[in-house]
Amino acid sequence: MDPAPLDMFNRDPSSINAHVQVGFEDVIAEPDGVHSPQCVWKLANKCFTCSRDIAYTLLALCYGVPYAFFWGCEFAYLSFLHIWVITPCISMYMIWLKSIKIIYGACVRTCCDPCFEACGRCFSDIRVTNA
Repeated sequence: MDPAPLDMFNRDPSSINAHVQVGFEDVIAEPDGVHSPQCVWKLANKCFTCSRDIAYTLLALCYGVPYAFFWGCEFAYLSFLHIWVITPCISMYMIWLKSIKIIYGACVRTCCDPCFEACGRCFSDIRVTNA
């Protein structure tokens, strides 16, 4: 199975990290009535953006490949568990449940149905009228 070609521009095509907003405007905001001078606001924006980009680049360089390897192994293990352990266990459980359902249904019909039928006959002659 050949992997799909990488889209180097849209790196989150399924929007799985849409909740991670890390732009300056998404993190820092000044309410009306309280504003810093424009030079401070512009410098804060540049400082935030540069430090975020440098820190992310360094973290990605140091930890990106090891974490990719770790998560690749983790999802391979998860796939293995589902294919070879969990799905067969669920299938076996469903087979057992079908047998138990037949036995339980027979017990309920044998023990409870006569009581329910008797109660139904007792209460079937009750008539409610509005006075």
